[in-house]
Amino acid sequence: MRALLADTANIGYGELHSKEVPMVVRTIPVEDFDLVIFGATGDLARRKILPGLYRRFLAGQMPPEARVIGAARSDLTDQRFRDDVRAAIDEFDAKADRSQLDAFLDQLHYVAIDAKGTGGWDSLRDMMRPGVVRAFYFSVAPSLFGDLAQRLSEYDIADQNSRIVVEKPFGRDLESARALNATLAEHFDEGQIYRIDHYLGKETVQNLMAVRFANILFEPLWNAQHVDHVQITVAETVGVGGRGGYYDQSGAMRDMVQNHLMQLLCLTAMEPPYHFDPNAVRDEKLKVIRALEPVAEDEIVRGQYQADGDQPGYVEDSENPESRTESYVALKVRISNWRWQGTPFYLRTGKKMRARTSEIVITFKEPPHSIFDDSGTQRANQLVIKLQPDEGMDLTVMIKEPGPGGMRLMQVPLDMSFADTFGPAGVDMPDAYERLIMDVIRGNQTLFMRGDEVEAAWAWADPIIAAWDGSKARPEPYDAGSSGPEEALRLMHRDNRRWREIRA
Repeated sequence: MRALLADTANIGYGELHSKEVPMVVRTIPVEDFDLVIFGATGDLARRKILPGLYRRFLAGQMPPEARVIGAARSDLTDQRFRDDVRAAIDEFDAKADRSQLDAFLDQLHYVAIDAKGTGGWDSLRDMMRPGVVRAFYFSVAPSLFGDLAQRLSEYDIADQNSRIVVEKPFGRDLESARALNATLAEHFDEGQIYRIDHYLGKETVQNLMAVRFANILFEPLWNAQHVDHVQITVAETVGVGGRGGYYDQSGAMRDMVQNHLMQLLCLTAMEPPYHFDPNAVRDEKLKVIRALEPVAEDEIVRGQYQADGDQPGYVEDSENPESRTESYVALKVRISNWRWQGTPFYLRTGKKMRARTSEIVITFKEPPHSIFDDSGTQRANQLVIKLQPDEGMDLTVMIKEPGPGGMRLMQVPLDMSFADTFGPAGVDMPDAYERLIMDVIRGNQTLFMRGDEVEAAWAWADPIIAAWDGSKARPEPYDAGSSGPEEALRLMHRDNRRWREIRA
């Protein structure tokens, strides 16, 4: 299943149907802006935000007048900050063209800021230009969100058209999420707050909406009558490493399920919005979360990776030999509405798994009757939406096996790999952070979470976490480099289903 995207304004009918049609993807520049990155010397800014902005600069999406202002505690000059950004781009974006790097660095500035004090705020206010979009990226610990929001307001740095971007975690439970939302709401309207989840910026996640709502082929089948079950997997090969202290207070449920997997679940299961509009899309996602049934104790599996040779296990990485924090979660989720009643959604995520992969698998029901003699070989159709590492989609269908000898069936994929479709010299897919930051400048909140959405997700997750906290049971052990605990396999086997293999 190959896809072709083209700007067809100047292409004739014959050309459009030719295999030689060149790929044309339009890059639409955003308006002039001042983007302030709090925590600009931190890991996220160096790995993702600043290299991503340089790629948008290369693509011609950043106006030449736009400015990026780094803000952190370190006392740096503009030139020292630019040198640090150059080093970060060299380290984390080896493929990027360096021919325009100096021009990009000229658009960077720096101010030393005391988030909890008064230092630097007057200087930052004086740097702001009138009449341009003002955006403030809080790439800092959530404990500083309130202080930053308060000072942006007190020093008249943010105006009514300003936007703030906040990173997860959005609280660690419903109570703290409500408190965080209330703190931000004291200084900014909901329409100014962009809660970023980088999974929603992935090309394939957005294509999930296009596949569903722009094609008559799938939407009539996208319901309990035709879908047997759905699997959502986010597997990582890395352990908690240097994040052991933080992760041991969080765990996979808080770190991944309540936000990343929840968002993928919502986009898969939601009803068609009346329009591709930020609030219309988020209204439908909220309905999915509110329709989630409580999860039974025997339909959740918690796991913890074990030491393997010279590779440390979770308790060694977390430096807590008594830890009962999960590095793996698998659970069976039900949605109580007309579309999905009776269709289970199986979610799983874990660290130190066999391969790094994120995917959504829609398994359709088998035909009610087979007319073929070798009906035992017939399998259900599957739509596999691959988010990483190789973005694309596979639709598996049954066909006749080539050659003589009767009607023998085999399953084959109709695949659309973005890398193959767009070609090695074709479209350079933007990183999720690139896309989301440009959406902030545009003022488009479609791919960002709303406050009530965050709170509803915590309201569903809190009872699960509370039950674990009240239990003395340890997570199920699993080997590093495996597909997770054996108990997770049994979770599916009880329903006569199997997890899709995690392939290296």
